[in-house]
Amino acid sequence: MKSCPHRPSSGESMVELRGPWLPSAGFLLLLPFLLLLLLPAVPAHHRASYKPVIVVHGLFDSSYSFRHLLEYINETHPGTVVTVLDLFDGRESLRPLWEQVQGFREAVAPIMAKAPQGVHLICYSQGGLVCRALLSVMDEHNVDSFISLSSPQMGQYGDTDYLKWLFPTSMRSNLYRICYSPWGQEFSICNYWHDPHHDDLYLNASSFLALINGERDHPNATAWRKNFLRVGRLVLIGGPDDGVITPWQSSFFGFYDANETVLEMEEQLLTLPLLP
Repeated sequence: MKSCPHRPSSGESMVELRGPWLPSAGFLLLLPFLLLLLLPAVPAHHRASYKPVIVVHGLFDSSYSFRHLLEYINETHPGTVVTVLDLFDGRESLRPLWEQVQGFREAVAPIMAKAPQGVHLICYSQGGLVCRALLSVMDEHNVDSFISLSSPQMGQYGDTDYLKWLFPTSMRSNLYRICYSPWGQEFSICNYWHDPHHDDLYLNASSFLALINGERDHPNATAWRKNFLRVGRLVLIGGPDDGVITPWQSSFFGFYDANETVLEMEEQLLTLPLLP
């Protein structure tokens, strides 16, 4: 796990999260830590000051996947307003990510408007990319803490069960032929498919990840970076036993070079929105 104001630190402690379909027992083990991080203990008469928590699910998930988190917060920090957004559930999570960003933006805006003291974002897997884009495009956001739980922040390049289900005749070595086409970019997974062996195709075809990473220039790059840097605290959580995010260091903005050697975030020759 890494925690920092605005940017990841260089710490090496990792927390494991498992499973492509639902948050697992590993996620449940994180609940006490997350609550201590977001909602420190305060006297009962101050509990109304807890900041609202917004939860965004991942690929093929739904709000039901986070019922244990909701129950735990209600039990340990009564009075905390927790919203697990019920949008783009199940197969609808395959919709293009910019479409999802717009839908989630419309859902979180009124929550933020009612919380002038700020809100906390907990975003799981693919949801972490949705949240990062939200924080980039929303001039008016007031997110105090953004917790990215096992999210492919630098993209995905690995054969996983859900890829085999969605593209049964393709493997990671040739999936670029689908993902880097206009048709492929209609699937959320392809929006962050990052093939290190076809970097030029990725930069030209990626309609989502290359933009929010600042890898391809666009008129909103400066504004998006400024918006993102308004986040009070960024917490990145992932680990080597993830089993889905490939490479797992993508959760910390690390990724493969052309030789499939993982370069940590600090080694990336990129202008990311969260870097100075």
